[in-house]
Amino acid sequence: MDFQKITDYLKSLEEYGVPSTDMMIYKDHELIYRNFNGFTDENKSVTVSDDTQYLMFSMTKVQTMTALMQLVERGFLSLDDEVSKYLPAYKELTAIDNNSIVKVNSLKLWQLASMQSGLDYDLERPGIVRVLKEKGSSATTKELVDSFVESPLSFIPGTHYQYSLSHDVIAAVIEVASGMKFSEYLKKNIWEPLGMDRTYFAKPINNDEPVAKQYIYNEPANKVEPMEQSCCYQLSENYESGGAGLTSCTKDYAILGDTLACGGVSKDGVRILKPETVEVFKKNLLCEASMREIDANMGRKGYGYGVGMQILLNPALISSPAPAGIFGWDGAAGSCIQMDTASKTSFVFTMHVRGFGPAYGIIHPKLRDLVFGK
Repeated sequence: MDFQKITDYLKSLEEYGVPSTDMMIYKDHELIYRNFNGFTDENKSVTVSDDTQYLMFSMTKVQTMTALMQLVERGFLSLDDEVSKYLPAYKELTAIDNNSIVKVNSLKLWQLASMQSGLDYDLERPGIVRVLKEKGSSATTKELVDSFVESPLSFIPGTHYQYSLSHDVIAAVIEVASGMKFSEYLKKNIWEPLGMDRTYFAKPINNDEPVAKQYIYNEPANKVEPMEQSCCYQLSENYESGGAGLTSCTKDYAILGDTLACGGVSKDGVRILKPETVEVFKKNLLCEASMREIDANMGRKGYGYGVGMQILLNPALISSPAPAGIFGWDGAAGSCIQMDTASKTSFVFTMHVRGFGPAYGIIHPKLRDLVFGK
């Protein structure tokens, strides 16, 4: 691993107009690389610090899936369970099939975990609008999640891949199965055991919270511009999005990444998952149609998708020097986490620019190859 090449590449991201970056690499519980640079405010007067906070968006999914697999490991639920066992609103489902609305026999947890549920990411779906109109800011995670299926699913579960609110549903399942509010479960079973003391759920408006300035990529103008400090996926003050709701820092996420890369045990010897459970993350759950769709719709050639994370299945297909088996995910503001249990190596990269396509198609693959390349 050439640290100077990594540093030079991170520095080069300034050419894209990326205001700030932060990256940490762990190998077998040892922090072997750290680089943060840039500014966290629009006036470029506040530099990135050791614990700068970012909206993590879909990197939240890594924690939700960790919580899910803890409950599977402990016998509270099974990936093959029907969702309706925990959320009765999911018992009578319909889906669109060949332009007709048909009844759905069942929706299972593994189909939610692998984004093959038939849900979508429409935050204006009729059920959500209804609940927010009736309940306002008091609307709970379960109340909103139950409303998702007031509309038909996009397809029969298990037949296609569609990125969606599926992991928000899993957060509600975790609440029912554990008997705890989702944030309380994460705090007790992940944050506190690992010492992740800078991780929490964002509110819909984050102006009063110390997070780095958020930006958005203006593609027609080819420039990065400031945007409001908000997380639209936190649908109400009481809602906790299992798919995109967390605010955290690189340091906290790097602790989690190292723990998972080392088979579920932290540097301090705290075990949050068994090694064999961590290996489940690396098993592809996509059917043939879904494999085509994750490539065509999300640009993930050579990858599969399992329990909430992508898995590098065929590095030769994309001419990558990295080994097969690397797993992880990313977020809407350009951050990512990638892990490898074979080498016990992980990295977390954070930035804060929404809608920035190069992050996924260029930056993350380049960092993957620089870190894991042979």
